[in-house]
Amino acid sequence: MTRETVYLVQAFTEGRGQSLKGDAPIPCKSAEGARRTAERLASSKVGVVAFSSSGDAETGDYDDEPTVILRIGRLPVAFE
Repeated sequence: MTRETVYLVQAFTEGRGQSLKGDAPIPCKSAEGARRTAERLASSKVGVVAFSSSGDAETGDYDDEPTVILRIGRLPVAFE
């Protein structure tokens, strides 16, 4: 089992009512790259979160709780 860490940025826009709609996650090469991408998107999105998760890509077994790198704006409860 080879563990790897993936870095992702998830942006959110307004949905119906008070709900949030997630955009497609953006993969990044590093934690710093995820941070920069999140900061760049923050001006045009309701909320943005950069996070990492470690696991085995072959089996799809990843950590239950991601490691949050940066939170900006309004986010779903799962990221607070």
